[in-house]
Amino acid sequence: MEAANPASTRGRLPAWVLGLVPLALLALAVAALALLDGPGLGDRKGVPVEEIAIERTELHPGRIELTIRNDGPDPVTISQISVADAFVPFSGAGEIGRLGSRTLTIDYPWIEGESYGIFLLTSTGGTIETAIDAAAESPDLDLGFFGLMALLGIYVGVIPVSIGMVWLPFIRRVGPAALRFLMAFTIGLLGFLGLEAILEGIDIAGGGPQVFGGSALVFIGAAVAYLALAAIDSHMRARRQAARDAGARGGYIALLIAIGIGLHNLGEGLAIGSAYAAGALALGAFLVVGFAIHNTTEGLAIVAPLADERPALRRLLLLGLVAGTPAVLGAWIGAAAFNTSVVALLLGAGAGAIIQVIVQLAPTIRDRAGRSLTPQTVAGIFSGVALLYVTGLLISV
Repeated sequence: MEAANPASTRGRLPAWVLGLVPLALLALAVAALALLDGPGLGDRKGVPVEEIAIERTELHPGRIELTIRNDGPDPVTISQISVADAFVPFSGAGEIGRLGSRTLTIDYPWIEGESYGIFLLTSTGGTIETAIDAAAESPDLDLGFFGLMALLGIYVGVIPVSIGMVWLPFIRRVGPAALRFLMAFTIGLLGFLGLEAILEGIDIAGGGPQVFGGSALVFIGAAVAYLALAAIDSHMRARRQAARDAGARGGYIALLIAIGIGLHNLGEGLAIGSAYAAGALALGAFLVVGFAIHNTTEGLAIVAPLADERPALRRLLLLGLVAGTPAVLGAWIGAAAFNTSVVALLLGAGAGAIIQVIVQLAPTIRDRAGRSLTPQTVAGIFSGVALLYVTGLLISV
């Protein structure tokens, strides 16, 4: 191999500078287009496009607070508000620029349990409609309330997952064929959870601002989480010694499962926190009980890869915390700062993590002939899906 000639390389630009040249030329082209007042860059002509998304509704004695966001290309000004077909006084008016948000405080003596239709009238005559199905006072977001959300998150996430992990002694005593069935059962559980996260994310994103991406955020979150975990897995594989035993590999898969389930439980916490923050106490309690039953099977999914080893108790506790405590964080976010775009992104991330875990689990259901989809494993997958479907009926709303 010939050595580089110092004389031939002297005076050449560094590689990073050469990489910036196309970007600089592109910036100059865009600047020239703007200076020449290119078509579409000036003031838009025609009828204003006014799109408003209702991000949050809070009820306090004698007033209703609406947090709205401008989801369209043009500024919007709310001129009047009608509640139950009567115009009412409100504060917080002013022009809302693109992507901007504003909280409108409506002075109205609402009655608990009643339903109300609300119409927002813009300065150009456009209308935005929203509704309150059953009025109930929004709870004060104090330390006591966040403490309650933490307890509910533990009850929904940590406790049922930990109970499900008690199946570990049973899993240790089953044979290889039964273990393949349980691993396929785990794949069925995770597949159902991943699909549920995607559908829930799309549903939530559809009711919020579309300017940040709407439902696309679900798939962006899924792709980012999947690729990030795949990169981490590749890095750990490179560092893992070839002689490392199957027990360590099982522990690694168990950790990935706990991470994927934790991200899913984050979405469940969001649902609980937002329900309580909206004053829907009955719905919140219903979700807590349903999710607690639903999540017990997740502990089985975590300990299934650990059948061939005897993990320390502190390791099992750590896996339970990784899978369960995100429900606490989700409850706090849902109660204090529920944002449909953020929630859609997080639910998508949960789905992406679960897909990566399924990819990791797929080789564990192969038999000695290298077959994965045998009658036994297919039955395991269907059983996992069926179990979560049945327990999911408890929390259908």
